Amino acid sequence: MARAALKIGVRELAKMAQVTTATLTRYENERGGMHAHTQDKVLRALEVAGIEFIPENGGGAGVRLRKD
Repeated sequence: MARAALKIGVRELAKMAQVTTATLTRYENERGGMHAHTQDKVLRALEVAGIEFIPENGGGAGVRLRKD
């Protein structure tokens, strides 16, 4: 959902987070987990790109674009 909000592909996010496209694809297709260190890199890259992570508030966790 975060990639869609940013209108970027797997390759671009992988480059931004310095991880492999295979890692992201495997995770997005629910074919494997992600090491904590790798997950941190992806989350940081998304935050730098303008994503805000919304904590679960009864309606479920989510993401949105940060307003500048």
